Amino acid sequence: MVHTERGSRISTPDQAKSNRVLRTYSSVEPVREEEFVFLEYCEPEDERGQQLPDELRVTDSMISKEVKVPKRTDTEVRHKALEMQLQSLKHMTEEEPNTDSLIEFHDIGFPTEETTKKKKKAKKQQKIFGTPDSEVPFSDTCCSGCGAVMHCTDPNIPGYLPSEKYKSLTEEDKLKKATCQRCFLLVHHQKALNVTMTKEEYRNIVGRIQSEKALVLKIVDLLDIPHSIIPDLLELVGKNKQIVILGNKVDLIPGDSENYLQRIKRQLARYCSDVGIPVNDLKNIHLISAKTGYGIENLITSLQMSWKYKGDVYLVGTANAGKSTLFNTLLESDYCKSRASDVIHKATISPWPGTTLNLLKFPIINPTPYRMFRRAERLKQAALQTEEDLGPQELKRIQQFSKQGYLVGRIGRTFRVNPSPKKNIVEFDPDSLSFGEDFEENSRSIYEPSPEAELTYNEIKDAHWFYDTPGIMKEHDVLSFLNEQEVKLVVPTHAITPRTFVLKPGMVLFLGGLARIDYVEGNNSCWFSVIASSRVPVHITSLEKAEALYQKHAGKNLLGVPVGGEERMREFPPLVSQDFELQGQGYTTAIADIKLSSAGWVAVTGVEGDRLLLRAHAPEAGGLCLRSPPLLPHIVNIKGERIRKSPTYKTKKPQTVLDSKLSQDGKRQKMRGKK
Repeated sequence: MVHTERGSRISTPDQAKSNRVLRTYSSVEPVREEEFVFLEYCEPEDERGQQLPDELRVTDSMISKEVKVPKRTDTEVRHKALEMQLQSLKHMTEEEPNTDSLIEFHDIGFPTEETTKKKKKAKKQQKIFGTPDSEVPFSDTCCSGCGAVMHCTDPNIPGYLPSEKYKSLTEEDKLKKATCQRCFLLVHHQKALNVTMTKEEYRNIVGRIQSEKALVLKIVDLLDIPHSIIPDLLELVGKNKQIVILGNKVDLIPGDSENYLQRIKRQLARYCSDVGIPVNDLKNIHLISAKTGYGIENLITSLQMSWKYKGDVYLVGTANAGKSTLFNTLLESDYCKSRASDVIHKATISPWPGTTLNLLKFPIINPTPYRMFRRAERLKQAALQTEEDLGPQELKRIQQFSKQGYLVGRIGRTFRVNPSPKKNIVEFDPDSLSFGEDFEENSRSIYEPSPEAELTYNEIKDAHWFYDTPGIMKEHDVLSFLNEQEVKLVVPTHAITPRTFVLKPGMVLFLGGLARIDYVEGNNSCWFSVIASSRVPVHITSLEKAEALYQKHAGKNLLGVPVGGEERMREFPPLVSQDFELQGQGYTTAIADIKLSSAGWVAVTGVEGDRLLLRAHAPEAGGLCLRSPPLLPHIVNIKGERIRKSPTYKTKKPQTVLDSKLSQDGKRQKMRGKK
């Protein structure tokens, strides 16, 4: 949503007059001078937030002091109670007693306003359930969700379980099927606990690949290139490794031209070559969506034909690139042994970086000629299916992902027959449920691995394994200084709808409170296309008002992110400016992208030959940079009509593309219906 300075939505006159006016402003008129009036924005007043006298005002610090009660011994508790009694007696001698204060009320089921504030404050804190026991040694079992070693010693160390739960599971010999407290809270409550694991520990775990014969799958977040490309990958995994590049989250990127996927693939290959990752053939680069399944079947076929069964396969990449999601997708595909998905627990996925803390694995199926033949037959039959031939669950899956991404694929199983009966549970998608969407739309019924099922010795004695490794933390990343609520707002989980604005020199674009771009100098108007989560608001103002507006509204409703008002902004890092000098290339081609790591980018389009001076502001650790050439050079064309007397264009969402064969069959069905 785009706000005016008053914070109200922009409305249009009656329909006939609106159509006539919009036709006038939809054309490109860089020479035309227009006056934009920026009125003062006022935050909506809260009637309950009236000012109280200082002696009656309850501050956040007072509430936090009451909520944060440290654990004390019995002696300390008694001493503290005596001190409080002495203070109260001393206070009573100085003031006259109030008869109303001598009455104690117990409103059962009706909490007072003070207790309600305390509870709200307590929700912001990370509660550790159960009690730790430092005398119990670490186990030899890893968490089936994140791979950390299970223990009950310290809640700040990965793999923690409360001692009560840890001891009972150990006695019942069920610890190997359990997940740690952190994974449980991530999946079921969308709460991220702080754990201690340094960057060196991450790299040491991934560095074990150096001494092994292995295939390396390097997964790259296409929304965050080149930041999501590990610059010293060969040093980390070894120089004698075969590397396949996977460009993930392609389903979230809007298509700006007919052959945009091939252009993205070539640009990804260039970025990899720039950091020393050899890309000898574009066939070793796959654009996929681990979430919607686009490109996964082609990836499996390519791996089975090229790498075959030569050794283990390691999936590496930066944090939040989608490794765990791809691990779960391949676990339920033809790349995994047919019975392994009945035994192995899925990896924990969440929008917070660094979810996987150790190696997770499943056994790879041996692609014998007979199995390859059967798989090819299944893929041919699947290509001939129409929408009417699909089962209700598969059709519902395609419809659901069509709302969330631009590219949707289908993944099937060839060798899984008569799966063992298992407990039917509901799997939650934390990326969606955490934003308050409907339960039925974002949850799906799956099968949980049976606790009794196990792989036999003969099934795994000579097996090769597929490993999901911990994410390498990026040097500069916006997510590093955002809290849980802000991360969920910034990380896009649905198809991005581009938002385009036309700015004159002396105007400023705010990307929430995370960054701002000043159009300092230029001869004509230029266009700014924002590719970022729709939950991050965009605000346009003048250069004269920009600084005052940021000081007044950062952390509040107008700028959206960060969240928490003045108290949050005290600890939020200051914005640091960078100047960029660009030269326009025409109305339909962007010059470059001004990019903020993990938060998206703004594509700048200017009049051909026009010199532009832009000043971008962002936190120093946010990874602000200029990306040239732009990833989507023609994105300025994906916009609607110009909104009257504003710098804003209406949004226009590109069409979702399903499996090519399925789309063709859908058109044939429509033609048959017409006949």
